[in-house]
Amino acid sequence: MKNVNLNALRVFSAVALHGNLQRAAEELSLSRGAVSQRIKQLEIELGVVLFVRGARGVSLTPEGERCHAAMQEALAIIDTALVSIGEQGDRVTLHLGSSTATKWLMPRMNAFAAKFPNVSLTTQVHEQVLARSLGRNEIAIWPGRAHDTNTAHVSRRLTDIRLVAVCSPDFLRPDWPIGLETLLTLPLLQDAHQRWEKLIRKTGYGDTHKLLNFDRSALALDAAIGGHGIAIAPTYMVENELRSKKLVKVWVDPDPSDDGLYISWSKDHLRQTRIKRVVDWIASEFE
Repeated sequence: MKNVNLNALRVFSAVALHGNLQRAAEELSLSRGAVSQRIKQLEIELGVVLFVRGARGVSLTPEGERCHAAMQEALAIIDTALVSIGEQGDRVTLHLGSSTATKWLMPRMNAFAAKFPNVSLTTQVHEQVLARSLGRNEIAIWPGRAHDTNTAHVSRRLTDIRLVAVCSPDFLRPDWPIGLETLLTLPLLQDAHQRWEKLIRKTGYGDTHKLLNFDRSALALDAAIGGHGIAIAPTYMVENELRSKKLVKVWVDPDPSDDGLYISWSKDHLRQTRIKRVVDWIASEFE
């Protein structure tokens, strides 16, 4: 068996997940140079090339694909096994997407602290659904078309995903109501979900040169608050800004969506009273 540095394997897994050295470095709290050096050392130790470097990032070679699949499976098993060891009883870890954390959770942190004064909340932000099973004191919130398919989890639907277009009250726009054909001619702020492009393709309206792209919903919404155009996002993500009048609705998607927002926790810890209370509180915030 090859004597491979396990930390280098974790770095490799992060780079493979993001396809980008800088994002992996930010996740691991390392410099980009340190990440690159560890990948090079791992390639030397294994005797294979794991990544192809490109202008926009890196992509896996066939050997890298095999290594990544093995690492995902191994890390999922290890992480799930270790997550409960030494875990303090008053700590809860919440896994969720970055924009859900920024736009939904952050405005509710004071309410959470008041409701659970003895609970230490840790958030972990992910760009994809967590690959491993949840352990003790862990909760995950993630959008999808169905309940969590992990058989080790209990899952509960929090809300339907209903899309709404929003902009600053000061943004110059036609009078309400705005039809979709008119809406798609205005400056549009789009995130990685590419919802504006999907509407343009679906309807045949609009002109794609007016799209300004962001990699996160929260950034597109902040640009809308700044008066740079119209963003589109799930209603739960803009509730706080609508209440505070930082944003106003200009269009609501009339078509029902199959997507929903779900909350999951470990089936092995169904009797954890604290987890159940936190789950119930989160669910109540969507009612």
